[in-house]
Amino acid sequence: MFPYYEQDWSVLPTENNRRFNPAFNMATIRQAFSEAVERVRMPTPTRLRDLIRQIRAARTAAEERAVVNKECAYIRTTFREEDPVWRCRNIAKLLYIHMLGYPAHFGQLECLKLTASNRFTDKRIGYLGAMLLLDERQDVHLLITNCLKNDLNSSTQFVVGLALCTLGAIASPEMARDLASEVERLMKSPNTYIRKKAILCAFRVIRRVPELMEIFLPATRSLLSEKNHGILITGVTLITEMCENSSDTLMHFKKDSGNREIVPNLVRILKNLILGGYSPEHDVSGVSDPFLQVKILRLLRILGHNDSDASEAMNDILAQVATNTETSKNVGNTILYETVLSIMDIRSEGGLRVLAVNILGRFLLNSDKNIRYVALNTLLRTVHADTSAVQRHRTTILECLKDPDVSIRRRAMELSFALINAQNIRTMTKELLLFLEKADPEFKAQCSSGMILAAERYSPNTRWHLDTQLSVLIAAGNYVRDDVVSSTIQLVSSSPALEQTYITNRFWESLQVANHCEDKQPLLQVAVWAIGEYGDMFMYGPNEDEFERPTESELIAMYHKFLTSAQVSITSKQYALVSLAKLSTRLQSCVEEVQALITSFGSHLNVDLQQRGLEFSQLFGTFKHLRPALLEKMPAMQVSRLSSQNGESSGSYDDNSPDLIENGLNDEQIANESNMNTMSENTNILLDLLGGTDLAATTPSTQVQKNNTLNANDNPTNNQDFLDLLGLDMSAITTTTTANVISNSLAGNMNNILVGMGSGSSTGGGIDGVGLGDLNNILTNAAVPNASTNGNDLSSIMAATNLISPAAIPLDTCHLNDPLTTTVASNSIVVPQGPKLTALNQNGVLVHLVPVRTQDGMQIFMTATNSSSSIVERFVFQAAVPRSFTLQMLPPSSPVLPPSGVITQEMRVASTSNAVLRMRLRISYVMDGVNVQEQTEISGFPDATPE
Repeated sequence: MFPYYEQDWSVLPTENNRRFNPAFNMATIRQAFSEAVERVRMPTPTRLRDLIRQIRAARTAAEERAVVNKECAYIRTTFREEDPVWRCRNIAKLLYIHMLGYPAHFGQLECLKLTASNRFTDKRIGYLGAMLLLDERQDVHLLITNCLKNDLNSSTQFVVGLALCTLGAIASPEMARDLASEVERLMKSPNTYIRKKAILCAFRVIRRVPELMEIFLPATRSLLSEKNHGILITGVTLITEMCENSSDTLMHFKKDSGNREIVPNLVRILKNLILGGYSPEHDVSGVSDPFLQVKILRLLRILGHNDSDASEAMNDILAQVATNTETSKNVGNTILYETVLSIMDIRSEGGLRVLAVNILGRFLLNSDKNIRYVALNTLLRTVHADTSAVQRHRTTILECLKDPDVSIRRRAMELSFALINAQNIRTMTKELLLFLEKADPEFKAQCSSGMILAAERYSPNTRWHLDTQLSVLIAAGNYVRDDVVSSTIQLVSSSPALEQTYITNRFWESLQVANHCEDKQPLLQVAVWAIGEYGDMFMYGPNEDEFERPTESELIAMYHKFLTSAQVSITSKQYALVSLAKLSTRLQSCVEEVQALITSFGSHLNVDLQQRGLEFSQLFGTFKHLRPALLEKMPAMQVSRLSSQNGESSGSYDDNSPDLIENGLNDEQIANESNMNTMSENTNILLDLLGGTDLAATTPSTQVQKNNTLNANDNPTNNQDFLDLLGLDMSAITTTTTANVISNSLAGNMNNILVGMGSGSSTGGGIDGVGLGDLNNILTNAAVPNASTNGNDLSSIMAATNLISPAAIPLDTCHLNDPLTTTVASNSIVVPQGPKLTALNQNGVLVHLVPVRTQDGMQIFMTATNSSSSIVERFVFQAAVPRSFTLQMLPPSSPVLPPSGVITQEMRVASTSNAVLRMRLRISYVMDGVNVQEQTEISGFPDATPE
């Protein structure tokens, strides 16, 4: 054999280096020689490290783009010329360019070519490129499946590992189903490297396609008996994912191989890690394999959740981990953190929970802010499990309010609110007020609202509650939310007269401080409301606290300052203008000054203030006889909530609650509230009515009066939670909202501000053609009940006077046909003739539905008749419709159905689709002292879709 045929001697590349062959003629030699010459002529491509240097050396973004574009153009050229020599290097550079954020999609097919190569270096870059450049949206993604299947059967463990890593990273559901059997086979491989990679790939496949879990379930049985820590940690990870995704799989692992053997196995492994000797292979900062310990603790937490037997089996090992773990290094803190989470999540012993809370208390003293944040966050999640243990660290938690880190301050604030109770309310409020004064603006709104809720729930007495509300308004300034303003007004309204005088004097004192009017607009709004409402007691009432009272001229001068200041908001001026109008009936003199100041707003640039000025001016002229009655004191604020039944609140009151005792409700009031609570066995009757069906419901609105401020924490289910639970749309339910009547959003409604808790209805007809100049028309229409107006004209004020007793108006100003002396009409309606649908016929009670088509949908008239000799009381008719319909219910004509009597009620249904209308009805009443409740479903209505 001649030496130039040897491989080492040849100048040709390996793939073109051929030994002697008869077909190796001169043409072939000439072609090979030409290829070698072209390869020598082609410049060597830039190395990856040189490209990185060039990009880093670029001074501007334009220079960087120029370098990247030049290199991408060269790479495209080599791809078109099918150059296999430098393909691996070009793909590596392209991946770096992709990591910088530049487009690199044109290299996808070249990655596939590299994965098909027999060289390991090419496969490594090819699979890396596939993981970075391919996704399910690309058709090229499907072409790699066959290559992966071939490499999964390779004899080289590193090639198999590459294929498993790629499959776990980019597997689509179709690819996972095609290759799941291959992965399951490799999970049983004797090679620990391949087995570990296969378990991790199975973990990613299950996360991507959970239904493939059953394929890998048999292969997990022997994973916890392995000695190799790599297989152990991957096996625990796989089992954890299975248990989290499927409750059936969780029960399988608990009961597999005998009586709950998985927990003793995990306890044994964890004990060996803690008590075992030094192992340099797994030691991290003096702790033996902390990664495996954390994984085992997390799996134990899942297995012990709501399982007494499993929790008892792991109590001892958790105590050992909590006491034997070194805390000087961050590794030990990580294990302790997972231990605390496991202790608090399982049914552990009380002493173990105290130990866990004490560990978190030590975390709060750590100098590392991350550890302090983790401790606060964990305490916030576990405070309700063991409040007394967390209370021991209250001082440390309050110190965290002064931490320079904003995240720690936020968590400490939230945890402080969770720790407030009736015993520490004074101390906690004092600390939180100090925090509120110096807090960043982003904290003030949340902190002020939280303090208001806590004070409402745990206030020891009314005066302390009022002082706290005032302190919050002063400390929070303009960052106070609207709910704080309305809550404070409601609290003052429901307080005793002596306390109203006291807090009004305190409000006046706070307004004397410089910049309080501009920087604390919510305080200004509440203060002028209180001064206008209780101006007579403020100026002339008993002064037991010896406040320095202003003269009437000083008071008017202060109002003049508010109303003419450019720094005072329009909303605050609206409050002040209404308050000034009320003061005209409270003050003994200076009425002319008040009138002049109000009249000056008749030409104000703001339309709302101008309208208020004009309308109030009318009360000093033609209608001055109405001014005392219209501007009299508002009644105590009522609490309005979504009701589940006519005349019954959806919330329940505890007759022995501290709210009732502290505010001095008499026995009669408590008995009235008790009667309201016993109207039905279930106050949340709508929830039972709708019971899991896809329905939307509405009920007539009612008002529940309670002489104490409603606490947001008294009833864990508020109106919004109730709607979310039922899946109802708020727009489908029409209710009368009166709790926030003085909020900023309703500040433009004159009727609400003047009359306060006036009569309302869920629906009502409008009054057309009523203007400011037509006073006769206003008075004629004033007695129309449930009139819906915009509330911004004098007609709203006059219409609202149907609530005022005629005795409050001088006799000589009343006329025989004056609507103020008439009574409100009943809600009875005339039921039209038409086909009837029978909803109930039992115990002599017959309920018919008469549907009538309208242009907008359908009107349904309910008539209930009583053919028995007994009186039917507390008659409640409820209805629910599918979500594709909207239902509006008007109030019934009466809640009492006497013998041979009739109750009528109107419903209006609108359809948003061509669905068939069906109704689920619940009818309840009391007959002869027996509560009767019937539920039925009715259909057969005509098509409700508008033509």
